Amino acid sequence: MRSPLPLMLGFASSLALVGAAGWWLWPTSAQPERIAANEIPSLPLPPEPPRIADGEDYENCLALLRRDVDEALRFALAWEATGGGEGARHCLALATIGTGEPSRAAERLERLAAGSRAGNLARAAVYGQAAQAWMMADAPNRAFAAITIALTLSPFDAELLVDRSVILASQRRYGEALEDLDRVLAIEPDRAEALVFRAAALRHLERPDEAREAVERALTLAPDNAEALLERGILRQTRGDMLGAQADWRRAIELAPDSAAAELAQQNLSLSEFGPARR
Repeated sequence: MRSPLPLMLGFASSLALVGAAGWWLWPTSAQPERIAANEIPSLPLPPEPPRIADGEDYENCLALLRRDVDEALRFALAWEATGGGEGARHCLALATIGTGEPSRAAERLERLAAGSRAGNLARAAVYGQAAQAWMMADAPNRAFAAITIALTLSPFDAELLVDRSVILASQRRYGEALEDLDRVLAIEPDRAEALVFRAAALRHLERPDEAREAVERALTLAPDNAEALLERGILRQTRGDMLGAQADWRRAIELAPDSAAAELAQQNLSLSEFGPARR
């Protein structure tokens, strides 16, 4: 789960920004399309050890996931049929995400994690991947259940805590999201990503001064973080500083022109030309 997505991502790296409000969500769709070849790296590939399995066939299957999802699916099916075990089932589930069936993949991942003989950390990673697949399938309640099981197995995993904060925010449970982010920052005080998420949660909780403090801290740590610039622009907009907001959004676009943050920044720039500041 050390990113996708860069969930599963580094889980959080496969996150995409949606909505003018500036919170973060995984892409969701009731009928997901097959993932294009150039998007294969965003699949939730397993982290470094501990993993659910090991061995040459497992590594080969994971390598195929990065290059050709359909071929990985064929490899995993054939491998499972000849006794591939947990490694084959894991690769098969991940390939199923890539072929546009995240709900089916999530169910496979949950069954695998529940019955695996691997250690708690590896099982937690697989539950985390199931959570991301559920988010891709637009099933945040199932995602929350899976990520919470993951955290019972690995309660101090900052990646899992970030992931759950995103799921909670997608359900508008901003107070609970903030609690998870505070736990992340107690573990990793200089994690800029968590500070940006914290700023967004605080903004939704009507605590703008604390939100500005969090995003400024993020930008001190990572001055060229496009997501932090997007969020600071939103905060500047809400207090009437339209010029400052536009400057932040333009900078976000310049730094990461093909990112979801840039897309949102461009939307906000366009909206700002046609009316007063919006929350």
